Amino acid sequence: MHPDEVADLGLPIGPGSLLWRLLGDARNLLLAQRTGTLQVMHPTISRALVDHSTFFADPLGRLWRSGTPILRTVYAPDADAAGRAVRDLHRGIQGRTPTGGGYHALDPEAFFWAHATFVASVVDGQRLFGTPLDPQQLDRLYRESITWYARYGVSLRPVPRDHDAFRRYWDAMLDGVLQATPVACFGIRRLPRQPPPQGAVPAPLWAVARPAVVRAVPWLGRATLPGRARRILGLEDDAADRAALAALAAGVRAAWPALPPAVRRLPVARRADARAAPAAV
Repeated sequence: MHPDEVADLGLPIGPGSLLWRLLGDARNLLLAQRTGTLQVMHPTISRALVDHSTFFADPLGRLWRSGTPILRTVYAPDADAAGRAVRDLHRGIQGRTPTGGGYHALDPEAFFWAHATFVASVVDGQRLFGTPLDPQQLDRLYRESITWYARYGVSLRPVPRDHDAFRRYWDAMLDGVLQATPVACFGIRRLPRQPPPQGAVPAPLWAVARPAVVRAVPWLGRATLPGRARRILGLEDDAADRAALAALAAGVRAAWPALPPAVRRLPVARRADARAAPAAV
């Protein structure tokens, strides 16, 4: 895709956009582990994490630290600058694979795949825990995501032109690129020694929450994966998991309208909503 095509194919992002409303939905936290697992099934991303991150020592912390900068590329006052900052964090992440090939975190195919997992998780989060999007909404959300991705300032070469093309791209990645990488296999198992995510949870609260978290987070990562991704990772189709996920989804959908509006938004989105409110009056 040529940069000029973003203006033709992309849609604006702002308080009235579908992406603004849905990306900040707190229910997306239920798919955070799934998003991370799909990302690290890409061999380039997996290798970069092995060489350049503390993922194995602190997997939940890695999710927490990477999630907020991504959200800022939509919700920050200067979202374009936030996007460039995310890109620049990846400039020095490069190395050699065990087979002798080179990799770089700004490889366009790998970088776009990471973005694609967020887009797909927004869609599937609504399908599972909210209200499924209709075809027109799917196309609108995807076109807004083109504008979102352009904020990183990375090559637009791998970006599909519309939602139908995105679905074909998604299927091709699952069929021919994603692998059961060591990082992906590590992330979907129970982690009994998981430390508190740095800067996210006070130690006393973590001591109480940890037993449930170390069970629930990997389980959600496994249970919400697409079927083909589960097969790549060697995960069996578990009827009990499907039943438990269906029960959880029904409970979330039933309880969601009764929750305070502030609870239903992620903090970065909630602050952006507050900034935008005077302009909307």
